[in-house]
Amino acid sequence: MARIMAIDYGKKRCGIAVTDTLQISANGLDTVLTENIFKFLKEYLTNEDVETLVIGEPKRMNDEPSAVEEQIKVFIRGVEKRFPKINVEREDERFTSKMAMQSMVQGGVKKKKRREKELVDKVSATLILQSYLGHTL
Repeated sequence: MARIMAIDYGKKRCGIAVTDTLQISANGLDTVLTENIFKFLKEYLTNEDVETLVIGEPKRMNDEPSAVEEQIKVFIRGVEKRFPKINVEREDERFTSKMAMQSMVQGGVKKKKRREKELVDKVSATLILQSYLGHTL
């Protein structure tokens, strides 16, 4: 079975998570500078079989798209052009950064480590992927 990958897209960084090959568990993979995301995807997708790419959909409390949504749409068009065989899905990502912080606190991650934005982005991508998997089971 192919993996499912999730991306928490941001203006500076993208958090990345993937499933195991049985698509049972979501695991944080990496955090990549947004300017390097296509290079990372090309390298990863050359070595791993990924069938679906889940991209976080940031919304405001009133369900309107957030300011970064236009950049995400440009990113999605780039993904569809470069990797046409990969299915692209969206998943609501409201509160994932807050939930990521809470899960790190509950998991005993030290305060200094929790300040690392890269870790928050990677955990957020994992939460997006877990949410997506919860809808597909």
